[in-house]
Amino acid sequence: MAKQRITVAKGDGIGPEIMEASIRVLEAAGADVEWDYIEVGEKVYLSGNTSGIGKEAWDSIKKNKVLFKAPITTPQGGGYKSLNVTIRKTLGLYSNVRPSLSYAPFIPTRYPGMDVVVIRENEEDLYAGIEHQQTPEVTQCLKIITRPGCEKISRYAFEYAKAFGRKRITCMIKDNIMKLTDGLFVKVFYEIAKEYPEIQADDWIIDIGMAKLVDAPQDFDMVLMPNLYGDVATDILGLMTGSVGIAPGANVGDDIAMYEAIHGSAPRHAGKGIANPSALLLSGVMMMVDIGQARIAEKVHNAWLKTIEDGVVTYDLARKLKAEGREYTEVNTEEFADAVIERLGQKPTVLAPKVYGDAVKIKKAVLTDVRSQQMDLIGVDIFTRGDFNDAKVIGDALVNAAQETGMRLKMISNRGLKVYPNGHPETFLTDHWRCRYYAKNQGDILKNEDITNMMNIISTLDGIEVIKTENLYKLEGELAYSLGQGE
Repeated sequence: MAKQRITVAKGDGIGPEIMEASIRVLEAAGADVEWDYIEVGEKVYLSGNTSGIGKEAWDSIKKNKVLFKAPITTPQGGGYKSLNVTIRKTLGLYSNVRPSLSYAPFIPTRYPGMDVVVIRENEEDLYAGIEHQQTPEVTQCLKIITRPGCEKISRYAFEYAKAFGRKRITCMIKDNIMKLTDGLFVKVFYEIAKEYPEIQADDWIIDIGMAKLVDAPQDFDMVLMPNLYGDVATDILGLMTGSVGIAPGANVGDDIAMYEAIHGSAPRHAGKGIANPSALLLSGVMMMVDIGQARIAEKVHNAWLKTIEDGVVTYDLARKLKAEGREYTEVNTEEFADAVIERLGQKPTVLAPKVYGDAVKIKKAVLTDVRSQQMDLIGVDIFTRGDFNDAKVIGDALVNAAQETGMRLKMISNRGLKVYPNGHPETFLTDHWRCRYYAKNQGDILKNEDITNMMNIISTLDGIEVIKTENLYKLEGELAYSLGQGE
């Protein structure tokens, strides 16, 4: 059989050093692969390509289906977008997998019993990156959560748990506040959970859930999160293991996957030969499992564990061991790779040896077709700009303006809080007003021309500027929008 071809991006900063070390270990272990190297990141950005990746690199990744990537540097300023986000979204790498495992007592940590896998949705949420300056005082970032996205990530989480013998998945969301977006995420989670009765499913509100996770990580098995929460949580958990320098990660889609360390490119340490390659090497272990070379994964991971048991560490872990008065041997990046290679075929004697089964094939989600569901347009939020210090002034003007139309003003909110009618003088007001309109005859369905007509009338009023609109629907008879705070 032909060798598995893997696309490799050496990255920036410490990237080339830790990538070279990781590949040397994998090759010494007998990895049956061939490497195709591509250039991405800082050099590509600075050459004038604002995406940080060129056509040849895209072609290689799409052909090989596997990308092994070291950290890259995104230049400051210039409007450069994150290459990681670009790759994840372009290639549909919707699942971010980050194991967080403590290696006590050989790597100092306050959490010796931690063994948590976070599955983070990778494409949506606030990371859609849709932002607007709406008024001089107000900016907006849109939180995008889709049913297909929720179904794919929830299915992946349960399939992962099934494949790797995990018994429980905890979904962490903020659906008590974001009832539609986070509400959809947790709703779909429980819909999928019904198909996996052997796996326990529960949920926590993200704030108290994270507090509990930090206080007692040993009480959790797997955690499923939307994008932003997952990004924050995985860095916290990586540090809780003792160092983000040992934290691996995978970005997985239906057909393509990217394996990378979770830490950055650390340019201040570049060229010094002191960087810890462990996070990238352990990401390579995850890659070996997924491409069907589990024996190689076991060999490398157990050799790494034995190296750590023997106290052979790079400078980042040496500092921690020194602070605790423990014995260690500090080595540079190349020497650490050599130490792992020397121990290939050995297993740890205190830490649990790793045993990987055959390649895991995650079943793709069968997406629910909801596009034909009945959506009735019953109202509209017309967002306006206006320099008013009293909500009653703008409210009365808008009520009067609607008299000759088929619409009525229900309420006005400012920063989400209802301020008209019956607002409170203590409430702080900005120059950004959400004006909620319904049909004058309650229960009537609106037409687009009703909304356009109302917007045109508002635009004629002194001191009021229309910014945008959001339609208010009933979806299959249920309200498909949130009420204002205090409405």
